[in-house]
Amino acid sequence: MSQSAGSHLSGSPQLSPSGLLALLGTSQPERMSLSDSMPPTPKSGTPSPGPSPLSLSLLSPGCLEGGDWESREELRLRELEEARARAAQMEKTMRWWSDCTANWREKWSKVRAERNKAREEVRHLRLKLENLGKELTGLKRERQEALNEKEQLGKELARLKLDNREFELMENLLKSKQDGPEFWDQRSAVSVRSSLARQERNRLLWEDASANEDEAAKITALRLRLDESQKVLLKEREDKMSLSRNIEKLEAELSQWKVKYEELNKNKQEVLKQLNILKEIHQDELGRISEDLEDELGARSSMDKKLAELRSEMERLQAENAAEWGKRERLETEKLNLERENKKLRAQIEDLEEVLARKRRQAVSALDTDFRTVQAELFEKNKVSFQGRFGSEAPFQEVLGRDLSIGPLWLPCFASLHQQKESETTQTCVGKHRSHWHCCIIQFLNPNYLL
Repeated sequence: MSQSAGSHLSGSPQLSPSGLLALLGTSQPERMSLSDSMPPTPKSGTPSPGPSPLSLSLLSPGCLEGGDWESREELRLRELEEARARAAQMEKTMRWWSDCTANWREKWSKVRAERNKAREEVRHLRLKLENLGKELTGLKRERQEALNEKEQLGKELARLKLDNREFELMENLLKSKQDGPEFWDQRSAVSVRSSLARQERNRLLWEDASANEDEAAKITALRLRLDESQKVLLKEREDKMSLSRNIEKLEAELSQWKVKYEELNKNKQEVLKQLNILKEIHQDELGRISEDLEDELGARSSMDKKLAELRSEMERLQAENAAEWGKRERLETEKLNLERENKKLRAQIEDLEEVLARKRRQAVSALDTDFRTVQAELFEKNKVSFQGRFGSEAPFQEVLGRDLSIGPLWLPCFASLHQQKESETTQTCVGKHRSHWHCCIIQFLNPNYLL
């Protein structure tokens, strides 16, 4: 059945073997599904399935040579393996780039943490320095206030000392009135050793005291004032001692703060040096990282270009694959349609052959019966005509042998009838030969023809 189908396919003008070769030779069917556009599987995975039985039945030896198909299949498998290898290599490079980016992110996170830590330390040191500067300005202000208070207290102490001397002088004057002129002489000698201004003042006071004895009440008032001033003086002395102690404490604290300030300045210089070193290191690291990132961006751009090219090639291969599969499906459908038509035609041919054989048998049997009847009739008529012409005693065979004009008429008729009976098979041919036979018989039976 398959051989007859192949013969019909090869005999049909629409699908010749050369046409099938031309259709299938330009195509390279590849079994590439949607999974090929996904990330590639390793080489150790399941192999791609072979051609389907329908494609094998389509590419039969009657339609296509086996060597070309095997070479195309090997080429297709080789291209598929190369595409898978390229996809695997691309996947490895993408993984390597992802690992590199993860490492760089980790390094950047460490550098960022160190930078934030250094910034926090610098901020704390700046705050500490600002606090120390504020404390130092406060101490300077307190020191200036203490110095101002000290100057005021010195002035007040000098004034109190002067007042105390005046009160002592007044007391001495009052006592000198009671002791006599010797005491005044001694007091005058003592006052001579004092300053000239004080002597003049004491002299004036003495003159006033001696001149005005009525001022005893004033002297008593001055005594009361002197007592009060002595109390105030004692209190001021105590305040002075406490202030001097506070000043000493403040000076000691000031010296300590100076030492601390110098230490902070030294620490500040060291921190600034470290910050400059860290800035230089950070700038170097940033430059190196920027160069690495530029290299990485260049490599990534090249990889993106390669990926775009591979994707375009994969899309082109998928489009070609889809087109080839469409051609293949169309050829398979055409083959199925042709097989159905061939089956129908074979069934019709078998039916027609049966009908033709039956009609041939009927025609041969009818021709034999007609031939026999006509032969019998002809024999009878010829016999009668011969007896009337040549006499009843002349045999029919002798007349036939003697009349040579009848033999050439019968022999071609019977020879042509026999050949056409063997060669022709249709009813039309039988009818045509029957009419030719009748014409020959009529010409033979025509008495004018015989005459």
